[in-house]
Amino acid sequence: MDLELQIRVESSQAAKLSKEANHAFAAKNFAQGKALMKQAVEAGQRCQNLIQQFQQGNTN
Repeated sequence: MDLELQIRVESSQAAKLSKEANHAFAAKNFAQGKALMKQAVEAGQRCQNLIQQFQQGNTN
């Protein structure tokens, strides 16, 4: 899988998990919301790492 596609996948995953976490928090399901938000943050961090790799690859 190329970097651009991986970035899109991780970005979508982070957004989806964040949205699910917000719904869980709204339903007062705080444990599930916290777990989902943690996963969203991790996906966002993976996305940022991929973006850095992509940018470094395009500057060489």
